[in-house]
Amino acid sequence: MRAGGNLGIVFFIIIFCVIVVAHELGHFILAKRNGIRVLEFSIGMGPCLVQFQRNNTKYAIRLFPIGGACIFEGEDTIGETAKKAASSESDLAEEQKEMSAKKETEAKEQGADFVVDTPLGKQEGSFQSAPVAARIATVLAGPMFSFLLAFILAIFLVSRVGSDMPVITNVSQNSAAKEAGLEVGDVITSLDGKTIHLYREISIFSMLNEGESIKIGYERDGKTYETTLKPKYSEDDKRYYMGVVGGERKKHSLLGVLQYSVYEVKYYVDSTLQSLLMLVSGKVKKDDVAGPVGMAQAVGTIYENSKPDGYYYIILNMINFTILLSANLGVLNLLPIPALDGGRLVFLIIEAIRKKPVPPEREGIVHVIGFVVLLLLMLVVLFNDISRIIK
Repeated sequence: MRAGGNLGIVFFIIIFCVIVVAHELGHFILAKRNGIRVLEFSIGMGPCLVQFQRNNTKYAIRLFPIGGACIFEGEDTIGETAKKAASSESDLAEEQKEMSAKKETEAKEQGADFVVDTPLGKQEGSFQSAPVAARIATVLAGPMFSFLLAFILAIFLVSRVGSDMPVITNVSQNSAAKEAGLEVGDVITSLDGKTIHLYREISIFSMLNEGESIKIGYERDGKTYETTLKPKYSEDDKRYYMGVVGGERKKHSLLGVLQYSVYEVKYYVDSTLQSLLMLVSGKVKKDDVAGPVGMAQAVGTIYENSKPDGYYYIILNMINFTILLSANLGVLNLLPIPALDGGRLVFLIIEAIRKKPVPPEREGIVHVIGFVVLLLLMLVVLFNDISRIIK
């Protein structure tokens, strides 16, 4: 394997570890603050490569770079959940009865007149014993820390290279933009009512356009104007074009850096949501979806393309890719899909509204089914990644 390929893999492993650690660290910190014991903090899935124990928490690095875990006391792993989900309510009741009898015996031996029974999973320090608001905060902290990591990295990136401003630097002849009266130097401020901050937002808007008319707001010489254009179709590229080029970079003051770092993260969040909508609607094919192998290949491509400019630009481009992946991870984990943070949040919100939890065996079944579906999806994506590389 080429040295460049090896370095690409190294960069991918570093990026993967950074985004997973940030995400799981959110769960970890909020759990500790809420008195929830953390049994394991791990990076990756599958067989354990390295592990150590500290303050009753096992820290581990596992073989496959496809996720991570922060396992709490009283929060079932998938295997344990499946086992309990398969158990009948009578079995759970019998288990509760046996534990109650054991506690009563221990209490009498210690001279106590009575014992306060604790339901299964409700032991002090367990996830289930924490108030529902604390559990919601703990689960929500993972995606929030993913967005926080993206924002922190965006601050560094924007402070170094500035932002691609939505300023037109060229208008193609005989284009829709030319006919609509747009000129070099115009600053596009909105597209169909959506506020625009970065030129990339214009690019992706144009790329997704299927010939619909676009209402454009723009500034020229300090004054605000509006116009409407209908993109023209290119037979060569099989897509519609507005006919503008832009994206001149601008450095910012400290306040501007913070402001445009928010816009940077927002762009990737919006892009992820748009991609998901396109996937659901069938506009994106399954072969266009990349998993860990595809992302590793993308990192290798970024490295090879950036190498002629030197390591400084390699690092900047790797940071940019990390912002994308971290924002992507935050969005995906907020989706109401069983076995993900969003799926757990749904059950916690239901509990907060009903003032009582959903029966654990029922929730367990839902999460097991969700986990199996996600596992199958990961296998399909992995197969597509490998097939794409072979082709």
